[in-house]
Amino acid sequence: MTGDKSILIKNIYYMLTYAFQILRHDNYDEIATEDFDNVYDMFAAILGKGVSKQLKQGLYKEYVLYEDDLSTLRGHLDFQSTIKNKLAKKQKLYCHFDDLSVDNLYNRILKTTMWFLIRNSDVKPERKALLKKNLLYFDEVDSIEKSEIKWDTIRFQKNNQNYRMLLNVCNLVLEGLIISTEKDEIKWANFIDEQRMCRLYEKFILEYYRYHHPYLHPNADQILWDLDDGIADFLPIMQTDITLKKADRALIIDAKYYSHTMQIQYDTYTIHSNNLYQIFTYVKNLDKDDTGNVAGLLLYAKTTDKMQPDHTYQMGGNTIGVKTLDLNCDFVEIKKQLDNIACQHFGVLESA
Repeated sequence: MTGDKSILIKNIYYMLTYAFQILRHDNYDEIATEDFDNVYDMFAAILGKGVSKQLKQGLYKEYVLYEDDLSTLRGHLDFQSTIKNKLAKKQKLYCHFDDLSVDNLYNRILKTTMWFLIRNSDVKPERKALLKKNLLYFDEVDSIEKSEIKWDTIRFQKNNQNYRMLLNVCNLVLEGLIISTEKDEIKWANFIDEQRMCRLYEKFILEYYRYHHPYLHPNADQILWDLDDGIADFLPIMQTDITLKKADRALIIDAKYYSHTMQIQYDTYTIHSNNLYQIFTYVKNLDKDDTGNVAGLLLYAKTTDKMQPDHTYQMGGNTIGVKTLDLNCDFVEIKKQLDNIACQHFGVLESA
């Protein structure tokens, strides 16, 4: 996806503000007014501000298991090791005990990501200076190898909710890197990879509708299979990206972020077949009574391909649309595009 890179980078920031509403808070306001030449400079700005804010509240701590020789009993006594101390004439108790520590996975990821951004030549000096200042408070925190981070195992709860946005930014940064093991150099990808942009794109659209049009009850719904005998063994889960509902009408949106919005074979353009089969299946199973009140929409991020889909089909009594969302324009225009989609399916929109 090409075009005016600064506009697209700014729109990635706006997408992040919807996906993670903490970015709407006052201390991030100046970031929204800046023009960024590259995505890593923008991430450095967000992370610099975000970590500074977190330092004022205190770094997240977790209980960590320690083992040590102590003068007094603490935690669980290791009898065998304590006897060895006695035999060695050491008047110490060997104990296993828990203690709150900032040296945990969450802070290790923050520290590692800040170091990577400091080493990126595209990040401006003033951003690096703030990151270096933040790192002064991470002396007790170890770094972590990128390959050791199991992103899908990270969980958030009440005490570390503020880390959700920060670690998602870290994910976008670290997983965008290409590591050269030959010379131990960091080579930077020009942009966020397609898979991660797709997840951000999906979450942005969902949160946009939740924020501006809550009366449409936007949600990522699970659709039950319309089964004759009720046996659903081994059938896959049908999870929508976005479902909008108003009265007896529903619109299922499947958000797609691809390098090419259409597939081509022998100079013939067609819609991605798997995408079309999927949205049709979702629509027909949700509209099990064949009312025709359920519609589907494949919403692709617009690319520079000469052929861009903009079609509406009537399939088995339901409407299936295929459109693109232009992200390479001012954000007010992006809002108009999303509002128009809802308006076309539900009529006059209410004010949020």
